[in-house]
Amino acid sequence: MAATAEPPVALPTLDRLGVKSAPSDVDAEKVASAWLDSLAQHVAKNDIDGVLSLFAPDAWWRDMLALTWEFRTFHGHARIRKLLEDRLPVVKPTAFKLTSAKFESPYPDLAWILAQFTFETDIGLCSGIFRLVPTADGKWVGFTFYTNMEDLRDFQEKIGPRRNFEPNHGKWLEQREREKQYVDREPTVLIVGGGQSGLDIAARLKLMGVSALIIEKNARIGDQWRFRYQALCLHDPVWYDHMPYIQFPPSWPVYTPAHKLAGWLEYYAEAMELDYWTSSTVTKADQDANNEWDVTVEKADGTKRVFHVKHLVFAIGLGGNNPNIPTFPGREEYQGQVLHSIYHNSAKDHLGKKVLIVGACTSAHDIAADYVEHGVDVTMYQRDSTYIMSTKEGMPRCVGHLWWEDKYPADVADRVDASLPTWITEEIAKRATKEIAEADKELLEGLHRVGFRTNMGHNGAGFLSHTRRRGGGYYLDVGASQMVIDGKIKLKNDSVIKRFTKTGFEFENGTTFDADVILFATGFDTPMSTIKRICGDDVASRVKPIWGLTEEGELRTAWRDTGVPNFWVMMGNLAWCRFHSKHLALQIKAQEEGLLRNGERYV
Repeated sequence: MAATAEPPVALPTLDRLGVKSAPSDVDAEKVASAWLDSLAQHVAKNDIDGVLSLFAPDAWWRDMLALTWEFRTFHGHARIRKLLEDRLPVVKPTAFKLTSAKFESPYPDLAWILAQFTFETDIGLCSGIFRLVPTADGKWVGFTFYTNMEDLRDFQEKIGPRRNFEPNHGKWLEQREREKQYVDREPTVLIVGGGQSGLDIAARLKLMGVSALIIEKNARIGDQWRFRYQALCLHDPVWYDHMPYIQFPPSWPVYTPAHKLAGWLEYYAEAMELDYWTSSTVTKADQDANNEWDVTVEKADGTKRVFHVKHLVFAIGLGGNNPNIPTFPGREEYQGQVLHSIYHNSAKDHLGKKVLIVGACTSAHDIAADYVEHGVDVTMYQRDSTYIMSTKEGMPRCVGHLWWEDKYPADVADRVDASLPTWITEEIAKRATKEIAEADKELLEGLHRVGFRTNMGHNGAGFLSHTRRRGGGYYLDVGASQMVIDGKIKLKNDSVIKRFTKTGFEFENGTTFDADVILFATGFDTPMSTIKRICGDDVASRVKPIWGLTEEGELRTAWRDTGVPNFWVMMGNLAWCRFHSKHLALQIKAQEEGLLRNGERYV
């Protein structure tokens, strides 16, 4: 993927603002309320000059659906002006109401008022967050402004006071079985894949009154986690990983074992009354002249059914479950076992063997540590540098200000996080990344002593900067790095692989390495091969690039328009799926109610 041009970014440091010290004694609610009232008055009069007078010249405005039906970020007065000229007359925002405001100083040279508010448009109920920074003359001006659609005004989620109040005596079980089988009806949406992304979007749609059927190839919901390598454990903390509507219990461990997560996903599907078919495969999807879909589903017993649905959602993960296995000459000569990490189960399968793992990121470290704990001779082959941070030092600094014990509720944390444009988030992350590296100094120096190559993330912005661009490239250490330092996990990274030999690999520098097992922990390909296989070359050719960042810093294509009408891609980690499943469901519901038509997106 070609590198995205990234704009120059400057944080609103007190020095840049001409302010000597952070005015921490400010009445944040009073200042924020007056500022929002002024903005509302200017908006009501369509006074764009007035609106811009409230913002710093290098201010940022980020929108998720509320104004644009897209994910857009606008930087500077000129671009914000164009947004307001084009969209204020269309969406007619009104009813601005401040809900909270507080003073924050995340670093000694950064200070702002963080304020949350609600507002409405002709069709939507929306939320927003803004940050006001101080000026040399004692005023406060807008630096970031975030607008987000929460609900369609006339089609709100069926939760809380809108839940079903009718008792059900003896009929529920039969009704649920009939609903799940779709005996005499068609779903509006068919979802390919029953992992967290598929479950999240199905739950969102259900509570918006849109019928959705999940098709999952495995025998049980959660099997994609249940049958990964046994050592797999989430490296994100529990507060970051909640799913929509149902949080993990307060006794849940901070870092979730894969098998435990598998059971939770299965429970979630039942508790949320989601419709799903397991042991079933989508073999073909044809789009008709009305942009609707005829989708062929084959069950394990060979029976088939063709569904006619309006929307098709691919929830198959960033890599589409397609393992990326590099090719090298001489593969037919090698007499040992070759496998990808997706097919690996346990170190117990290779007791007494000599194993070479190709790759040096999360899966490679997890699997290598498991081998060490089972007495297996294991070597890690590092092809490129890896971002390393310990979860102990890194996670509190990366996400602890938002997703942690006694911090924000997950839904609020999601919005506060999204309220910073990606380029600003990464500029701040550079500071946290340096702090983490200093805290992990002993660990990193130990790795460097044995020749392990590390990096600081994209432009020094840490592991999430790699996630946004490539979906990997890091290891969040929970112990394997010390095994590398101690030589328990051996390391080879002094040359490029040239070819297979009868007993292992030959490298460009002339060295060889013998191994009974060569395990590729080399990540996954793109979902495009799966899309092409199911939907055909024409559809696949029209799908816009998936993942990576636009010039505005927005992730490409996921959760919104793909370039193919009524074809959607749902993907991401547990946190991003929780948040953005709502955005995708809102778009589908809006189309179904005639509130969003082709060409109405502001792109």
